[in-house]
Amino acid sequence: MMAAAAAASRGMKTLLLEKNRILGKKIYLTGNKRCNVTNSCDVDRLIENTPGNGVFLYSALYAFNQEDLIELFNNLGVPTKIEEEGRVFPVSERAADVVKALERHLYGNGAEVRLSSPVSGIDFKGGKVRGIYTCRGQFIRASSVVVATGGLSYPWTGSTGDGYRWAEEAGHRIIPLRPSLVAVETEDKWPAGLQGLSLDRVRTEAFTSGGRKIREELGGVLFTHFGLSGPSILTLSRFIYDFLEEKVLLKMDLMPDADVTDLDKNMVEYLSGNPNKLPKNILNRILPQRLIPVLLKKAGISSLKAANQISREERAGLVRAIKGMDISVAGVRPMEEAIVTAGGVSTREVNPSTMESRLVKGLFFVGEVLDVDALTGGFNLQIAFSTGYIAGMNCR
Repeated sequence: MMAAAAAASRGMKTLLLEKNRILGKKIYLTGNKRCNVTNSCDVDRLIENTPGNGVFLYSALYAFNQEDLIELFNNLGVPTKIEEEGRVFPVSERAADVVKALERHLYGNGAEVRLSSPVSGIDFKGGKVRGIYTCRGQFIRASSVVVATGGLSYPWTGSTGDGYRWAEEAGHRIIPLRPSLVAVETEDKWPAGLQGLSLDRVRTEAFTSGGRKIREELGGVLFTHFGLSGPSILTLSRFIYDFLEEKVLLKMDLMPDADVTDLDKNMVEYLSGNPNKLPKNILNRILPQRLIPVLLKKAGISSLKAANQISREERAGLVRAIKGMDISVAGVRPMEEAIVTAGGVSTREVNPSTMESRLVKGLFFVGEVLDVDALTGGFNLQIAFSTGYIAGMNCR
């Protein structure tokens, strides 16, 4: 939509062919349907949050950055607001308003849109684009074609990998595809017993079997029937995927703002002040009730033992469990459930200043079809908007 609007704004005859019956189907899903359109950080910070070839984006982001996007939406009648960690949402908190604004942007600039119009292939001969073929057998001549088909994530939204196939037919290398920002499956079965429990502030560290630290994240964790999800787990998944052939271990600090010494002192006070009570009836002041039996088991403490019966060693074990709960990773959830597809069209074969193929004149790649992926926080949508804009401004 951004590419088509930009091209049309230059007076070019522009046609957007949409596979679905509606525009922006995937946008409706973003930010829990609130649509985290971008992040208020500067360009350098956005690059830092793009572990998948972020440097490739400098030209696109400086041509159309976060401030440009926010101004555009304001002009289109969608005021925005900034929330925690710089995440930018529409004030209305409605993803539908973002889609409608982009539609107004498209039509206002004179672009033509055809819904329910999947493309079967691209015609390129002699090293340049000639046009496209629709699934209805129609040939549409074009001097430029922008491939904005997304990745493989959420295929029911239309992202079924078409763009990768066309890129390969044009001679492009496809960097192996893998799920990113996806939930994690665990070897341990006890997380399933906590299904639905959400912790807002947990420090989670990921290690290889050899003890090498992969990454740590501070944020929310959600226990599920298969393992773990939540913002910090989704981010960690981007980095642990490459180590899954080894054993990956997660270590969770459930109280990251308290050091071991202070926590132990507090534990002494809690237990000595309630000598005849069971630990589960004391610890619920500082920990979720459902989590306490798991911690007691890891510390080797019977749930039937009164507070005054807990030894110093057992208390120390409980503190260690709170500050470092170990969970073994079995793998990650399938591509279909990933927020983002990592991998894609090699950025070495795409001009970063225009998004045009270096192999075929008039062929452009934007958004998730490229081998570019970012973390959560509005970064991936900004990448889509910026790369779409720069492609639309360089079509000819």
